[in-house]
Amino acid sequence: MEHYEFVFELPGNEQKEILIARLNNIGFTGFEEDGAQLKAFINTLYINELEFDNIISINQLKYSRSIIKEKNWNAEWESGFEPVTIFYPGTTTPFVNLRAFFHEKNREAVYDIEVTPKMSFGTGHHATTHLMIEEMSQLEFAGQQVIDFGTGTGVLAILAEKLGAPAVTAIDHDDWSIENAKENISKNGCDKISLLKAETITEGLMAGILLANINLNIIIACLHDIIKACRPGATMLFSGIMKHDEPVIKRSLEESSIKIVECRYRNEWLIIRAKI
Repeated sequence: MEHYEFVFELPGNEQKEILIARLNNIGFTGFEEDGAQLKAFINTLYINELEFDNIISINQLKYSRSIIKEKNWNAEWESGFEPVTIFYPGTTTPFVNLRAFFHEKNREAVYDIEVTPKMSFGTGHHATTHLMIEEMSQLEFAGQQVIDFGTGTGVLAILAEKLGAPAVTAIDHDDWSIENAKENISKNGCDKISLLKAETITEGLMAGILLANINLNIIIACLHDIIKACRPGATMLFSGIMKHDEPVIKRSLEESSIKIVECRYRNEWLIIRAKI
């Protein structure tokens, strides 16, 4: 599996957040930040050159591009991956600790999850994963079938099982993400998660909770399938969306008869809790 690595020089954090969101919307699946530099990764088979060139042109960006082959991403991440502790909202009580295998367990956190991120989203460092985990702390998973759409590292699916979900379907279209999620699921001793490589959601799952930390365009494009895969009254968490896209996602959800319950924010990012 070959990936393109794009390197951008962007001095401002806000510029990085906006570019990450726009590249995420067109299929980029991994990002690394180092000072003023942003690295963005996408499978060579999935890049849409027209959409990419449009983003570059609008933002007047300069970049370098190279091809990278599959390699030992454990060693890559060992050099810079730090554990992340996410607290129950509004408290100082640790809810989830996300760490690599070479970190000590956090005995104070209710859930300690080992993650090897490779090039997939879902380490807790990004605002959207942080928001999703905080919001999950407020839901009742016992007895609920769960869909994790755009699973990435699989961390949300893993947490859903640990919170009591008897069955979790974790979906991603990217081979690298499926491989990464499989490894992380095994490392955390989970046995109630089914991995599915797909572009959208299979009908008839009748989920009680849907987790979709993906991006605006995919969420909107898949709303019909999302609705058909959820039972009446299901709770939905949508993230991977920037604050400035809030009117767009709200309008799409309302037009699909999905009721918005709550919106919360972290940095330039948004999470929506909704019900069908």
